Amino acid sequence: MPYLDLTPDFQLYYEIDDHTDAWAAPETIVMVHGFTENTTSWRAWVPHLSRRYRVIRFDQRGFGRSTPVARDFTFTTELLVDNTARVIEHLAGGRAHVIGAKSGGLITIELAAMRPELVKTITLASTPLAPPQPQNWLEHMERHGMRSWARMTMPPRLGSRMPARGTDWWVDMMGSTAIDTAHVYLRWVSTIDVAADLHRVNCPALVLTTTSPRRAYSKTDAETFREKLPHAEVAALPVDGYHVAATDPDECARIMLDFLRRDAAGKTKARQRGKATKKA
Repeated sequence: MPYLDLTPDFQLYYEIDDHTDAWAAPETIVMVHGFTENTTSWRAWVPHLSRRYRVIRFDQRGFGRSTPVARDFTFTTELLVDNTARVIEHLAGGRAHVIGAKSGGLITIELAAMRPELVKTITLASTPLAPPQPQNWLEHMERHGMRSWARMTMPPRLGSRMPARGTDWWVDMMGSTAIDTAHVYLRWVSTIDVAADLHRVNCPALVLTTTSPRRAYSKTDAETFREKLPHAEVAALPVDGYHVAATDPDECARIMLDFLRRDAAGKTKARQRGKATKKA
């Protein structure tokens, strides 16, 4: 299995999907999953993206098949950003389009703010502006287990259109996360506040959200993204689950591909204008 050795005690698991033409030189998309997820959470996106881009998915430390963490381990924003940056440096040729789902979007925002030379564009799928507050999650996890917690929290996440077998799949995937990882991650994510760093993100940005009243972006959040992200687009899908990357992966991937196509076209026009100016 493919692993990236980031430190002597940390192996990061990753997968690369590339179904572009054999003679092409595709750009790379790096996908950053959210809490209690792993590489498989992106599986429905891959067929759409990998025909035009080289797609890299990876398990964050403590998740999936990457090295586990002990309960007393400490996640910091700098550490999580550095891990993602090293994926881009070692596997993506130094620059990439980056997409983050839920709290993975928080890491994506901070990566674009702290390491802008590595990021071409960012896409944020159901990324909250306010730090998530897990309330009694850990108590439930300890008493009833991770799968019970996943099932308890699934209805607002996936909404009413997800079939029962789909809900069971998400429960099994998210419920397989080690409870020690949950403790470590929630200590970090409940304190982070990215709103103050949005103005530092200078690359084009796409924000994917939902109109769900269950936990949709508030009007204020949407306005904040538009106002503080210099080049942000906001697309709200009419679904009743807040995890839009899970509920509508096909439509999300289509919107993202259109966003990337328009970004590439704009850059091509800018280069052409620059050449015309030099000739003049």
